[in-house]
Amino acid sequence: MNGRMIVPNVFSVGAVDWNRRLFDALIPLPDGTSYNSYLIQGSEKTALIDTVDPAKWKILQAHLEGLERLDYLIAHHGEQDHSGSIPRVLEKFPAAQVIASPKGQEILAEHLDIRADRIRPVQDGEEISLGDKTLRFLHIPWVHWPETMGTYLLEDQILFPCDLFGSHFATSELFAEPGRVHYPAKRYYAEIMMPFRLQVLKNLEKIQPLPLRYIAPSHGPIWDQPSFIQDAYRRWAGAPPKNLVVLPWVSMHGSTEAMVDFLTQALIQRGVQVEPFDLTVADLGALAMSLVDAATVVVGTCTVLGGPHPLAANAAFLLNALRPKLKFVSVIGSFGWASKAVENLAAMLTAIKPEILSPVYVKGLPRPADYQKLEELAETIAGKHSQIELT
Repeated sequence: MNGRMIVPNVFSVGAVDWNRRLFDALIPLPDGTSYNSYLIQGSEKTALIDTVDPAKWKILQAHLEGLERLDYLIAHHGEQDHSGSIPRVLEKFPAAQVIASPKGQEILAEHLDIRADRIRPVQDGEEISLGDKTLRFLHIPWVHWPETMGTYLLEDQILFPCDLFGSHFATSELFAEPGRVHYPAKRYYAEIMMPFRLQVLKNLEKIQPLPLRYIAPSHGPIWDQPSFIQDAYRRWAGAPPKNLVVLPWVSMHGSTEAMVDFLTQALIQRGVQVEPFDLTVADLGALAMSLVDAATVVVGTCTVLGGPHPLAANAAFLLNALRPKLKFVSVIGSFGWASKAVENLAAMLTAIKPEILSPVYVKGLPRPADYQKLEELAETIAGKHSQIELT
């Protein structure tokens, strides 16, 4: 067995994916990722927590080389980056019993070639003994699928929380250096956990009573300073937004760009932080991360066939899907002959229901009267921010 020891008889046996640059055909991975699998050897029985993406099966196989017996294969989550190598592990260890939440039993049977009767469903708080080590299973649904659960190793005070507290970050370091991993961890939260931030807060409360020495997530390095990432999640999910406007924009002929530049400066002059994103080149992961803290989003868009530019529509879709804790939204931009861009974008924000501030949408080039309206929008935003609780 060739894993890396976390504590005696507890090993990291997963795989680092240094070169992967896209996740779920959607999420950019500038720093790669890892698929973390953990082996726990008790005095009587042995358990494996999660597997790896099938593309990295050979690495997990090599790490398990020489292991004579596996009693339990604990499946926290049904997505293939965690569960995809379960069938191969079961071929290698046919006597191993798969353990999952009741919903996980259903999902694993549907997504993989595993019979449901091979999977033992466990209840929230249920425990199994490995001899001198005890595993307690914690149902933590919607971080970020309905079947997700975690495992707490009582004797060593290690929490294995699946995707919760993870980071898409390929590194040779076993333990997280907070200053280095903070950025990818926040990005990961924004892309994956933010739509479920209310459930995140509930699950943070659930694990709060547990004494923790380590948090060992399913992606990224292990947290040997657990309070760092717990406190960060409380801020990201529960703290009020910041005095920040996020401004995703796209311009075909310069009119919208001129409006974005003007509004940016008008907000800065009023003491409001602004983060503009040119959607033709923007990293959507970085945009998502900015949304974690934003009090306001202003979408800047030109008009295409009477509606918003597809890149602006995509940004609005992302905004609605990620459900950040922002309070206000507006739209600025331009059109050539007619437009329903403002109405179309507003209709896409049904999940977050922000206060819609008066848009500034102009025909052709912006004129002095239009720049005055942008000044008024900046003044309105600054005033709104002064009236709400901000971090």
